[in-house]
Amino acid sequence: MAAAAVENVAVSALRSVVLRVRQAAERSGRNPSQIRLVAVSKTKPISLIRQVYDAGHRRFGENYLPEDIEWHFIGHLQSNKVKSLLAGVPNLALVEGVDNVKLANHLDRAVSNLGRNPLKVLVQVNTSGEESKSGVDPSGCVELAKHVKLQCPNLVLSGLMTIGMRDYTSTPENFRMLSKCRTEVCKELGMAEENFELSMGMSGDFEQAIEMGSTNVRVGSTIFGPREYPKKQEN
Repeated sequence: MAAAAVENVAVSALRSVVLRVRQAAERSGRNPSQIRLVAVSKTKPISLIRQVYDAGHRRFGENYLPEDIEWHFIGHLQSNKVKSLLAGVPNLALVEGVDNVKLANHLDRAVSNLGRNPLKVLVQVNTSGEESKSGVDPSGCVELAKHVKLQCPNLVLSGLMTIGMRDYTSTPENFRMLSKCRTEVCKELGMAEENFELSMGMSGDFEQAIEMGSTNVRVGSTIFGPREYPKKQEN
């Protein structure tokens, strides 16, 4: 009974977030269909994910890679994990977080060797300047994006992503910086900005992100509740 109640809460929360996404888009004069909502299901049981799936949602963000949904890989991806990721998740739709040339090259080779269709990727930019955050420095964003676009034929450069400061104090500056990076990348590569993703905004700031141009928001705890990590066993 308790588990069912939690799942029902998640579905209600999903519907609330969908409504808030639509309202935020309308406030900024945008079409809600231009915004992708990624339900970040990290650490959650398959039963809970399935409940949200059955409610009609299809985009989920993971770095633990369970089951048969169209997955977005989020979080830091190590180069030595690329092959197992791509081989183990044939329905992986997007990798959010390419932050260096080495990782881009590993992904490109793995996609080719496995005979997969070209894989969509986002370049991750460290807009907050925090050492604890992954992502290329804004000053190196154009060169990394150019490498993915021109030197990685098995990857599809689909946009940029960022994670702002945890306390959201610099959120507007982070979002403006990512938007500026998009303008520079698209100018350099001759790409249309309106077709180039901006993945920014999470549970605490996704509405503001939409109002500032985000096309992809990653919402976890607002839908699923706080993450539950396994407790380490004491020796």
